[in-house]
Amino acid sequence: MEFIQSFNWLEKNGYFDVEKTRIKQFTNILKQTLKPKGEEALIIGDTGFENHRMSTKLTSYYFLAAERLRLNPKIYLQEPKNRGELTNPEIIRALAHHKEENLIMANLSNKFGTMKGLGNSYRSFCKKQGHRFISTTSLGTIPNDTEAAVLHALDVDYKTLSKKHSKLKEILDEGKRLIITTDAGTDIKFNIAKKTSVSADGMYSEPGRGGNLPSGEVYIPPRKKSVWGKVVIDGSSRTATRTHLVQNPFTIHVDEGEITKITGSDEGKKLVESLLWAKQNSKHGGWGVRRIGEIGIGLNPNAKLIGSTIIDEKAAGTAHVAIGSNHWFGGTIYAIIHLDQVFKNPVIEVDGSEINTDKL
Repeated sequence: MEFIQSFNWLEKNGYFDVEKTRIKQFTNILKQTLKPKGEEALIIGDTGFENHRMSTKLTSYYFLAAERLRLNPKIYLQEPKNRGELTNPEIIRALAHHKEENLIMANLSNKFGTMKGLGNSYRSFCKKQGHRFISTTSLGTIPNDTEAAVLHALDVDYKTLSKKHSKLKEILDEGKRLIITTDAGTDIKFNIAKKTSVSADGMYSEPGRGGNLPSGEVYIPPRKKSVWGKVVIDGSSRTATRTHLVQNPFTIHVDEGEITKITGSDEGKKLVESLLWAKQNSKHGGWGVRRIGEIGIGLNPNAKLIGSTIIDEKAAGTAHVAIGSNHWFGGTIYAIIHLDQVFKNPVIEVDGSEINTDKL
C-alpha cells in the first residue's frame, strides 16, 4: 500500500487510538536508540495475521512517536512476506527515494521480502545510504495478548545496558576459549581466538548504523570447526518455519563444529526436519546447514522467553547457538538458514574465569 492507503488503513482499523503513555514510551525509545536530530522517518510494516498483529501495532506506535518528534514520517504497509517473495514495489520506491542519512523503522511479521534493485541486502543498503535504522522481524508468531512482554523488552535503559554490552564484548574479543555449561546438561566448548564479537546494544546514532530491537545480546562466530560438546535446548527453538517454546528439552551434539545428532523430544525432530529441508534446498549439497555459526549471550533484563527468537535470544539468563550462516558478522559459513536455539541458565567461562553477566 502507498503512504496514504497505509495511513488510512491504520486509522480505519483503530491503530492510532493509542494512549499518550504509549506514544511517550516509543518517543523515548527513539530518543535513546536513533537519537533523531530533525531527520525524516520512513516506517515500514505489514498487516499481520489474525490475532497476530504485533508488527502492525509496533508500526503505528513508531509512526505516532515520529510525528511527536516532528520527523515528517511516512508509513508503508504490505502483506506479510514469506521466504523468496518480492517486497512490494511501492516500498522499494520509497526506500530508493529516501534521502541519505535519514531514519528507517521496520516491523515485520516475517521478513522484508526480496528487495531487488536495492543491492545485496537491506543492511548493506542502509549502510551505503548512511541511514540509521531499527528492525523488529519475525513477529508473526507472537499473539496479540503477549504485547505487554514485547513492549517491556523494548522499554529499557539503553545507556546502562550498552555499558554491560561493552564489558562483555571486551571479554569475548580478548578471549580464546569459551566454555558454557548448564544444570540441564549443556557442556560445550568454543575456540573464539582472534574473533570479534558483535554488541547488539540498540545504540544507533551514527550514519549507516542500525540493528534489531529489542537490544540485549553479544554474539560471536567461533573459529571454523572449533566447537565441541553438547547443548541442551530448553528455551526456544527456531526452525525453518517458526520459533517454538520448548516444553520438552532436546540435545544437540557437536563435534568439530558440526552437528552429529539431535536427540530427545519431538521438538528436536522439528529441528532435524528443518536441517533436512535446508540440505535438500541448498546448492553445493547443503554445506554449512549443520554447522554451529554463532554463540550468543542474552543481557536484556526485561526480555522473557515468549516464542519469538528476536526477543528470546535477548533475555538475560539465557544463551543461544545458531545453526548455519555467519558470514555477515565475521564467520566463514554461507548457508540458507540461521536458526537460533536458546537455552537457559548458562554458566559462562572465558579462559578459565567465570563471567557473571548480572554483575558486568
